[in-house]
Amino acid sequence: MIEFHLDVRSGVAPYAQLVQQVRQALRLGLLSVGDQLPTVKEVVAKLAINPNTVLKAYRELEHTGLVAARPGLGTFVTQSLADKSLAAHEPLRQELRQWLARAQAAGMDADSIEALFMTTFRTSLETRR
Repeated sequence: MIEFHLDVRSGVAPYAQLVQQVRQALRLGLLSVGDQLPTVKEVVAKLAINPNTVLKAYRELEHTGLVAARPGLGTFVTQSLADKSLAAHEPLRQELRQWLARAQAAGMDADSIEALFMTTFRTSLETRR
């Protein structure tokens, strides 16, 4: 089951962070068709956010066809976003963990690591166009 977290410093609305986390979990194969999302009550208790925030996120996911609410039962995944690259994820994840360990060993903090990764990622995407 997915475990949500919020980054209050991100500038991204909490409901959008929940939507993004579900989409990422679907893309990475961490959630599959038929899996149940945490109940609104569970998310509210864990994150201390307004229930309407969770409902808004779940409604958006439902509107896009990724989940469906079943009255009295919960919200369930109806569509996957994983593709054929899923098999390559684990070796890449291991390499990324090693890279992160080297960055930390070099004295970089989380914000610096994120900045380096994101700028390099964006530059890489721009040069491929």
